[in-house]
Amino acid sequence: MKKICMYAAALLLTCGLFAQQITLSDIWEKGTFTGKSINEIRSMKDGEHYCVLTYESIDKYEYASGKKIEEILNFNGLRFSTERTFVFDYRFSADEQKILLAANPYMIYRHSYLADYYVYDLKTKQLTALCDNKVRLAEFSPDGKRVAYVRDNNLYIKSLDDMRETAVTNDGKTNEIINGTTDWVYEEEFGITKGFFWSPDSKRIAFYRFDEGNVKEYGMTIYGELYPREYKYKYPKAGEANSVVEIFVYEVENGRTSHIDMGTNKDIYLPRLQWTLNNEVFIHKLNRHQNVYELFVADCDDFRPKKVYEERNKYYIEQVENVDFLKDGKNFVIKSERDGYANLYKINIYSREIEPLTTGRYDVESICFIDDKDGKIYFTAAQSEAYNRELLVVDRKKQVRKLSGAPGTYTADFSANGKYYICSFSDTDTPTIYTVNDNKGKTLVVLEDNHELKETLSKYGSERKEFGKFKTEQGNELNYWIIKPAKMEQGKKYPLLFYVYGGPGSQEVLNSQSRFYDYMWFRMLAQKGYVVACVDGRGTGMRGEEFKKCTYMELGKLETEDQIEAAKYFGSLDFIDKERIGIFGWSYGGYMSTLCITKGADYFKSAIAVAPVTTWRYYDNIYTERFMRTPEENPQGYDLNSPINHVDKLKGNYLLIHGTADDNVHYQNAMDLVTALVAANKQFEQFSYPNKNHGIYGGNTRLHLYTLMTNFILNKL
Repeated sequence: MKKICMYAAALLLTCGLFAQQITLSDIWEKGTFTGKSINEIRSMKDGEHYCVLTYESIDKYEYASGKKIEEILNFNGLRFSTERTFVFDYRFSADEQKILLAANPYMIYRHSYLADYYVYDLKTKQLTALCDNKVRLAEFSPDGKRVAYVRDNNLYIKSLDDMRETAVTNDGKTNEIINGTTDWVYEEEFGITKGFFWSPDSKRIAFYRFDEGNVKEYGMTIYGELYPREYKYKYPKAGEANSVVEIFVYEVENGRTSHIDMGTNKDIYLPRLQWTLNNEVFIHKLNRHQNVYELFVADCDDFRPKKVYEERNKYYIEQVENVDFLKDGKNFVIKSERDGYANLYKINIYSREIEPLTTGRYDVESICFIDDKDGKIYFTAAQSEAYNRELLVVDRKKQVRKLSGAPGTYTADFSANGKYYICSFSDTDTPTIYTVNDNKGKTLVVLEDNHELKETLSKYGSERKEFGKFKTEQGNELNYWIIKPAKMEQGKKYPLLFYVYGGPGSQEVLNSQSRFYDYMWFRMLAQKGYVVACVDGRGTGMRGEEFKKCTYMELGKLETEDQIEAAKYFGSLDFIDKERIGIFGWSYGGYMSTLCITKGADYFKSAIAVAPVTTWRYYDNIYTERFMRTPEENPQGYDLNSPINHVDKLKGNYLLIHGTADDNVHYQNAMDLVTALVAANKQFEQFSYPNKNHGIYGGNTRLHLYTLMTNFILNKL
């Protein structure tokens, strides 16, 4: 027995010594750590079957067994307009007799794109191009007789019987008028690009009209030709004018368009637009400060909006989401922080009665399914810890039950009848597992367990995330994860790299496979002898309203203090070299890393900032004013925590990276910081990626970027 134990120990030691080393090529070039996923799942209307999109087909599966029943459509035999066609999305008509295929996307901004659309008739086996050229946002009417779409900032409808096109609007013009879709800032900050919505009875379309006339333009230089091209678009910065947004309703049969008057004050936001089940227009409204949230309903007789709900907040209203209408036609369910945590409430459209459905001292993340018949709502929430996501169900008696199992992160995509859901689960050690479960939480079949990726990962060392908490000197308990080298020498002190984001409501300390490729990079750094850690400070999400919103009116102040506190705490540990602490962040994280190397110069030796905001005066108004109000109202809040105003404190090593075509955090942020650093005679390193946007990707770009950052860390930390 003793010999067996000695042999096992020797084997484990050998495996540790000869584990394969992670390389940047593995992460960004070879696809060594690419896992499998299930794409574009669509429940069939019978609730017993679902469809999945592959590169070659749309396949039909049975929920109960997880087995493939048939291939509904194979793309290889279809005669597309272009020789090389990539189908990336699909939608069934309500009767499931037609399929709308979206192919060959051409990206505009982060969420918006143009695409080739086709209609496939399952009865006749015919494929028809919707339009001769790429359009946007094509969608079936609920009765399946028409498709609406956007082209050149105008809204169109095409009848599928005769393919006759009708223009709903005709005044659309680039950088002036937008119909049926949204402007840049609505897309980026409210997360919506589709700006038209069919009524349930298919008789009408409600749509947005954006007048960008008063919005100032921002210009970017696009390189690569003899004379670089200037690209200009409308970008409303903090304190500047927004688009005037209005809502119209178009009647399909008679072509009449009606305006819904939301009042004389046009300096407002209308972040969501829906239809009730009773064919009434349902409108979400926010004031400019985003601390007064109102919901209105307008019938199609007089189109006069009537207020059905109002919520006021001393800070701001969290990101507005669609409400869920109950089948009784009278009530809807909304998520609100009105009690200090994100909970669910039932609101009566007509009596305005408010009924709390959950009362947890934790934050609900999202509703997964509402079972009207049994009176149950399935939802995900951070019930146990902020860094976990459980799947829960609440019944009519307000009793909450957990359906998910081991700690980690769960999502649930329910069947149309609510009998089943496709569950995804991951934790820090487990690549995503996809299963079919019944609505009681029981796993019926494993669809994909990513065992191949898990086996691959096991060959590349044993470095892993460990979760923990520590208390700051101010008494705030903060969550963190840490990755240590697998073979740490007793008594040796190791350099430490912090990864930070830190924006309002964000989270990076998550028990999941989030930011997986960054995680592999962090593991690679651990193999090279670095400790890597991440701390979610004050202002981050899923810990209640007060923890998240305490940074209101002074972004950057408390967040930087908490990263400094983290440097002090970790620097006091016996295996950390407190003289070799660095920090890396992207976007808001780049803002944070720049503040840390300046305001926290006594605690950080090196910092990398990718695409950082350097003054909130330069960022868009919806995001910035939500947390800071306008520069005119809050000048100190904007300036006291701008890194530009702290460059004189820089003592360590600083690497600044930015894409020159960043439409989100403008390259202007980097240039003005450089001007200030030079004026203060501060040495630093800088790299610009021509024509790259906020994501800095494409071709070898990510490999180059991470090679650049790795070399900086190895040389400067």
